[in-house]
Amino acid sequence: MPSEFTLYHNPRCSKSRAALALLEEKGVAADVVKYLDTAPDLATLQDMFAKLGIESVRGMMRTKDDLYKELGLDNPDLDNAALLQAIAEYPALLERPVLVTSTRAAIGRPLENIAALLG
Repeated sequence: MPSEFTLYHNPRCSKSRAALALLEEKGVAADVVKYLDTAPDLATLQDMFAKLGIESVRGMMRTKDDLYKELGLDNPDLDNAALLQAIAEYPALLERPVLVTSTRAAIGRPLENIAALLG
C-alpha cells in the first residue's frame, strides 16, 4: 500500500538528507523516490506543481544550476508547460527535496517548509 507521503530525494544533497531524517524522527513513513534514478514523468510533475501552489514552475527548479542556463531556461518567454517538460527530460533541474501528499506539497528549502506540511 502506498504511503500518504512521497519524498523526492537526492541522497547527495544535505537538505534532502535532513528532510529524510526529519521524517524518520517524526515517525512518518514515506515513499522515497531517488528522482535522479527514477525520474518523475510529466503528469507527476504537473501534479506536484499544482500541489505546491506556486505561480511559476521556476519556483520548483534549480535556477542557479549551470544546466538551467545551458538549456536557455532563463528565457522569460518560456511558459510553465515548457519548463515542466524540461524537468521531465532533465530531472536534475528539480529543486530538492520535495515532499508530496495527496493534496499538498512542499520544497524543503528551508526545511521548515516540510515540517509545516507534516503539521
